[in-house]
Amino acid sequence: MPAHLATLDRTQTAAVLPYPALVKALIHAAQEKAQGKISTPARQALAFPAGGTLLSMPATAQDIGVHKLVNVMPHNAAQGEPVIQGLVCAYDGHTGAPLFVLDGPTVTERRTAALSMMGIELLWQQPKHVTLIGSGVQAYGHAEALLTLYPQATISLLARQPHNAQKLIERLGSPHTLQAVQAVPSDSDVVITVTSSSKPVYSETALLDRLVIAVGAYTPEMAEIHPATVQGSDIFVDNSDAARQEAGDLIQARVNWAAVQPLYHDESHRKHQRPLLYKTIGCAAWDLAAARCARVQREIVL
Repeated sequence: MPAHLATLDRTQTAAVLPYPALVKALIHAAQEKAQGKISTPARQALAFPAGGTLLSMPATAQDIGVHKLVNVMPHNAAQGEPVIQGLVCAYDGHTGAPLFVLDGPTVTERRTAALSMMGIELLWQQPKHVTLIGSGVQAYGHAEALLTLYPQATISLLARQPHNAQKLIERLGSPHTLQAVQAVPSDSDVVITVTSSSKPVYSETALLDRLVIAVGAYTPEMAEIHPATVQGSDIFVDNSDAARQEAGDLIQARVNWAAVQPLYHDESHRKHQRPLLYKTIGCAAWDLAAARCARVQREIVL
């Protein structure tokens, strides 16, 4: 192990994961994953005796390997501590030598938002009006990504408690480019759900001129999108294997899994004849993409 292994804190991790470069790294990784060039076994979950779950997620490619270890501790919220704790360790793909350690929650926040941006890039390209449903950590990350990548787009925030949307706008420091709303504006061409709801928060009819991106539901019991909306859409996912076990939106809608498509760079994706729904689940391949991005950015800085 190097005598001084670089361990990046939250601010430093965010700095080496700029959204434009991160989205490009994810698109490249998605292509490689489809070609079998990235190995990502199913994540391992282990319960803590006092509550909470330790998640182990490794991935390897020709040039780099990562091991993400994060702890999901729901009881932390009551003490004002982050619910997600953990690290992402990066290794050289040829020597196995440790390269650096990234802040796990920051990697998760930014690569999750970037996954949604990848969906916009590959399925939609230029959004005009994006509505975010939610007001938590992922809503913040997604708003930040949208402001960076699509500064000309209108961004609306829809939260169960309107004052939470207003707080988020103030935190982002963009009161003139974001607006709090009480319903999805009719001209929204992209809607992104980033909640922890177990019941649908979006029930509108599937529309040909609107891309829906479902992010928040991560267990079979959770669903942000109404089954009728799901069934009326062509469906893309970032992780086909995990979707069958974890994508509650799709499981509860009883989708035809043979028709669910993995998302990667393919121009035919944009030639859609039906409304589009993109469901993200996540996997270690996306953490590997983040580590690649961080490696390049650190080399630029150094």
